Amino acid sequence: MMPYVDGFVLAVPKDKIEAYKALAKTACAVWMEHGALDYVECIGDDVPYGELTSFPRAVMAKEDELVVFSWIVYRDRKTRDAVNKKVMADPRLKLDGMPFDGKRMIYGGFTTLLRASDVIS
Repeated sequence: MMPYVDGFVLAVPKDKIEAYKALAKTACAVWMEHGALDYVECIGDDVPYGELTSFPRAVMAKEDELVVFSWIVYRDRKTRDAVNKKVMADPRLKLDGMPFDGKRMIYGGFTTLLRASDVIS
């Protein structure tokens, strides 16, 4: 069975990156405790602003913002749905404010097409 992945791209103001890191650590613990297989957060280091498409353009990143790319891995879609239901009810993620503009976040669920571990022996 191929894993299921939730992916996210968002822009975080540089002056709020420490608050975002704290939120990410809490979110990681919550997702993993409720059954995720992996949780990854990455800060853009080589993400040029493209003329037509790019990560920064997709989230309308401003000069004072960093692009964050993250993903969460689950055993399958059914597990993902059950985990996310528990996560959304977890009081540790009930926040008064987010350190980023959620309206510019891109997210979605993906069925795995290919994994190196499945094709490389």
